[in-house]
Amino acid sequence: MSSVSKAATYASFVTLFLALMIVAGSRNLAHFDAALVGYTFATLFAAFAVTYRYAMWLQRPPTAMYWKRGWQLLFDPKYIGRHVVSGVKRLVGDFALNVFIFKRSAARGHAHLLIMWGCIIAAAITFPLVFGWLHFDNLPGRLDWYQVRVFGFPTISFPIESFFGFVVFHGLVWSSILVIGGVMLAMRRRMRDHGAAAVQMFTEDMLPLILLFAVSVSGVMITVSYTWMKGYAYEFLALFHAMTVIFTLLWMPFGKLFHIFQRPAQIGVGFYQDAAATEEHADCRRCGQPFTSLRHAQDLITVEGQLGYRYDMPDSKTEHYQWICPRCRRAMVVLAQSRLWSGVRPDPLPEIEVSNTQTGFGTVSDEDRRNFHP
Repeated sequence: MSSVSKAATYASFVTLFLALMIVAGSRNLAHFDAALVGYTFATLFAAFAVTYRYAMWLQRPPTAMYWKRGWQLLFDPKYIGRHVVSGVKRLVGDFALNVFIFKRSAARGHAHLLIMWGCIIAAAITFPLVFGWLHFDNLPGRLDWYQVRVFGFPTISFPIESFFGFVVFHGLVWSSILVIGGVMLAMRRRMRDHGAAAVQMFTEDMLPLILLFAVSVSGVMITVSYTWMKGYAYEFLALFHAMTVIFTLLWMPFGKLFHIFQRPAQIGVGFYQDAAATEEHADCRRCGQPFTSLRHAQDLITVEGQLGYRYDMPDSKTEHYQWICPRCRRAMVVLAQSRLWSGVRPDPLPEIEVSNTQTGFGTVSDEDRRNFHP
């Protein structure tokens, strides 16, 4: 089966499963609001497109290797305890608090944090309501009380005119305020940061912010309309809000917002890097210094072969180019150019000169620091 057929099969299965869950969770559509059918079909389309693209992404050799190794290492008895702890730390630090973005810029971190949590809260409220999985019923004989039903099963009850009820019924307002604040911070950065403005594209950088802003503002204005304006322009606002939400759902699988679904896979990459730091190292076959893990070098050779790249060196003790450290590779390029220009092979080979002798000089990642050796 081709990669396209596999991706389409997975996408069809997920879409069909979601449709069945909508029918079952709403008790055969008894709690399904027909006025929200547009949102439902847009969500089903988004589910198909996101699954299809994700399945295609996972079939790429580099992604497939990281995906496979991530799950293997997660359930490896030798690492499972350590990876559970590191996984929780990464969920809190990288996902919940976006620490890795705050390292780039505080303003960028706050913008991303506000947008992310605003969207998470909105999705957690909107999708169960649209699918009929969550609804509110009056308690028998108590018209001033609501009972929350999840998949048709009764759960908590609360007075309608209570602080808890006020917070719950305005959940989408609070999420919209978070998103609007985050979008404003992001817009400010893109208008004032010349570096960001020089490389930004409308469809990848501005359009997501415009869509999120339009969805959030129109949603807030609906509340303003029926709360303080006696329903003025309510029909227009409701229609405009529906259009912006549906367009966002339809566009999401094809634009920058798709990284919402890709980013969690980074946890598996973290497991891979953590395990590599404690495993046997690969020594450079030119200078003899360790420069990466043996697992990583072997996996990289495998992936390059799957992609059709051949860096084998059968007539050399090196065997493959990936057994050479980055520093020696740069030196070999310089030596090769020197031989081409002079026509004379230096004998013996000169020592490698390192211009940047301090890892703290310039922007050096943790991986660069690990691979550095004088």
